[in-house]
Amino acid sequence: MRKHFLLLLLPILLCGCAAPREDPGLQLRSTVLEKGCSFDAEITADYGNSLSVFTVSCQADPEGAVTFTVTAPEGISGISGTLAAGSGKLHFADKALSFPLLADGLLAPVSAPWIFVRTLRAGNLIASGKEGELTRLSIDDSFRDDALRLDIWLNREDTPVRAEILSRGQKYLSLSLTNFRTESDSDA
Repeated sequence: MRKHFLLLLLPILLCGCAAPREDPGLQLRSTVLEKGCSFDAEITADYGNSLSVFTVSCQADPEGAVTFTVTAPEGISGISGTLAAGSGKLHFADKALSFPLLADGLLAPVSAPWIFVRTLRAGNLIASGKEGELTRLSIDDSFRDDALRLDIWLNREDTPVRAEILSRGQKYLSLSLTNFRTESDSDA
């Protein structure tokens, strides 16, 4: 009788032995901190009275500096620059993009990839959960009261496919992400 009881108890005990899956947001942060990342992003900037859409190809180094090249629309294609890791200071390679003055301290759309990478690297993860087939991360870009909120959606492979940047609860920048890869993904 004891032998049968132990045989019945053994599967129950072993069920608790599986290693828990690491949080996808923390796993992504760890990889980006260690290896950097690269991605293409279609950026939509909606400031209420103006709408801009353009596409950039980005490379972020492990320290958080982001180098970008505009790939569309054709009229500004080829313009490139770098956003510095710590400050986000923008340096254009040879031609510059001009955006009108933005009200309420909102960021220029060209800074969206840098904000995305900075938030992945050091933001305050507020929530993580499933939304259909995707995992949605909500991350504040800092611990300040006026922090920007980023909602980032990951696909089944825990790769970012979309991000929205919100200020005071209002979305004004969105990124549709493709070709997201880390150094190890690029080497494969």
